[in-house]
Amino acid sequence: MGIFQRTKKKETTQESFIDGLDLDRGNWFQVFSACLGKMMAIQTACSELVVKGQDWNVDFAEGTIRFGNRAYPIQFLGSESTADNTWLWGWENINGFSEEIIQLAQKTKEKGERFGLKPLTTAEFALDDTCHGHNLSIVTCGLAEKYCYYRGPHSGGAIFVAFSGVPKEVFAPVDMHKFISITAQCMQQFPIDHKLFAEGFLSWNRTEYDWNGHTLTAHFDEDLYMELEQAGECLRICSMTNRPSGTKSHGTKDRTESGDRG
Repeated sequence: MGIFQRTKKKETTQESFIDGLDLDRGNWFQVFSACLGKMMAIQTACSELVVKGQDWNVDFAEGTIRFGNRAYPIQFLGSESTADNTWLWGWENINGFSEEIIQLAQKTKEKGERFGLKPLTTAEFALDDTCHGHNLSIVTCGLAEKYCYYRGPHSGGAIFVAFSGVPKEVFAPVDMHKFISITAQCMQQFPIDHKLFAEGFLSWNRTEYDWNGHTLTAHFDEDLYMELEQAGECLRICSMTNRPSGTKSHGTKDRTESGDRG
């Protein structure tokens, strides 16, 4: 197709949004980059619509997490230990939990085996800046359908649970301004492959986009132009500009630029 390629809006499921992306599924960095935008949007909406700063309580016997007076069914993902600075996957099930609440962890292991992703198939390992509870939960829920996750701290570390049954608005597509805000936040906070991040986020969001060279045009109500530049082996977003669809002027109403971020 040359330098111009159009990606059409497809009726994707939450779990198949990465199917059309050109990524190495055995590469943790690439898979994490592709899942991050989706999960940041979901987690942000979940915080605003479900958690809302309320007290939490997990009941493993009941298989629920409560925020205030509302309960949601959980899947136990795993735990972080401050004693030895390690992560332990829920599918190892040293606590003897019901098989029903470790199904997602088990399915994640199976996906890891198919993809060749070692962090998803190693029962216990040392925490580091790349593989810790948050990032492992982002990939787990990112590769699954309609799950949020929560980190529950305790005296010995933290548990991580996924939960479902939340309002459908938590999984709703975001508008352009929310997309820009989440993208800028992720660029600041995480080392990521910006191209895969943008494509993964837009694919999950069901937003059509075009590539023309190193310019990605995302078709929201207004067009969003994302300029990328080569940064080592990856492409990096250096600016985001929006203007009404079909406008040829280079004037802008919203502009976000990125500098060096390690």
